[in-house]
Amino acid sequence: MLVSTKGRYGLRSMVELALNHQNGPLPLRIIAERQEISEPYLEQVFASLRKAGLVRAMRGSSGGYILARPASEITVEEILVALEGPIIPVDCVEDSGSAHCPRMEFCFTYPLWKELAGKISEILSSTTLQDLADQARC
Repeated sequence: MLVSTKGRYGLRSMVELALNHQNGPLPLRIIAERQEISEPYLEQVFASLRKAGLVRAMRGSSGGYILARPASEITVEEILVALEGPIIPVDCVEDSGSAHCPRMEFCFTYPLWKELAGKISEILSSTTLQDLADQARC
């Protein structure tokens, strides 16, 4: 399992928004410069974040992006799922059942993958954007 650049850049950009929320909307150009990310690529990332309801775009001369909710209410899991899809080690543990494996009932390794998926989810769902912003300030 590997988090793509879209997930990594999106998470870094969301921390940037959390760190600067008191200054109002943050233009993509500024985020791109600070995080050394291509602005056109960042536009694609923010389209996914906006669609997931994690950020809001503000128009006008002092426009940019703001968090749609307080940083303390946005989890890392929400961000990564919006950008990457389900964060799972193997398809058979996906909750949607779309990748049902005929061996699942007697698979020797399924319990391991299921536990690993649970631990990943536990960490990502218990870590908020505020937690990452607080760590970045130290």
